[in-house]
Amino acid sequence: MKQPNDLAHEEQAMGTLVELTSAFEGIASMKIALIKNQVLQSTQFFNELWGIYKQIKVDSIFSFGRDQDTQIKVLSKNLYIIVTAEGGFSGDIDLRLLELMLSTYQADTTDIIVIGHHGAIQLAQRGIAFKKYFKLPTKDQNINVTPITKEVQLYQSTTLFYQQYVSLMTQAVKSIDLTAAVNQIGESFNDNLDTISEKNYIFEPSPISVASHLERSMMQIAISQLILESKLAQYASRFRAMSASHQRADEEKANLRLEFNRSKRALKDERLKEIINGMKKARIGV
Repeated sequence: MKQPNDLAHEEQAMGTLVELTSAFEGIASMKIALIKNQVLQSTQFFNELWGIYKQIKVDSIFSFGRDQDTQIKVLSKNLYIIVTAEGGFSGDIDLRLLELMLSTYQADTTDIIVIGHHGAIQLAQRGIAFKKYFKLPTKDQNINVTPITKEVQLYQSTTLFYQQYVSLMTQAVKSIDLTAAVNQIGESFNDNLDTISEKNYIFEPSPISVASHLERSMMQIAISQLILESKLAQYASRFRAMSASHQRADEEKANLRLEFNRSKRALKDERLKEIINGMKKARIGV
């Protein structure tokens, strides 16, 4: 049996772990609340852009902001974008997302762009090449996704793999076509704006160029929202992992306290036995 002093030190160390996991729980919970608010604000801004775009767009094809002036050569390949955590403290959600992407991945027809260092490491360990890697944005506001949107414009289709926040204790892995993502956000739009057309507005340099600009803007918002959705799920997964660790540490601390009390009692009993045996020997000697 361990000595009481050793058990006291272990209990103190476990108490520190309990406090740390509790602090991490609080940080993750705070981040979740902030990101939820940011997603709501960006959705409102998207709806305003969608209302204008919907009225001036001359056809139903979403061209990712590729207008006639840019003359972008579109590749015949498809593009996969996977959003993972920057570190390895997001539970198993990154691995689940990676398996989802690899279930349909074909190296000869698809390029991969990775967002988040953890995903890049996981792909490298599997010997799977990716075209580019971007760090997961540290901030939750004004995310610069322009480099990513420029890559998207080079491909005929883009599928984004991300993590979805279902609840604080449940997170899912999803994939969505980027065009569908833009349309999906736009479906919630409530058309209450004044009619916008060439009859009452002047578009410079042309309605087509304005529509292309709006497409690029909405695509950036859609990508930003999916990144925020992934970060939301990552924080929730981290909260769940820290909550489980906190519970285990708390239970282990209680077990150490119980073992400490038993050890102290055993030590007292041993000393009492020694005293009694000493008294018996003294009587026999008399």
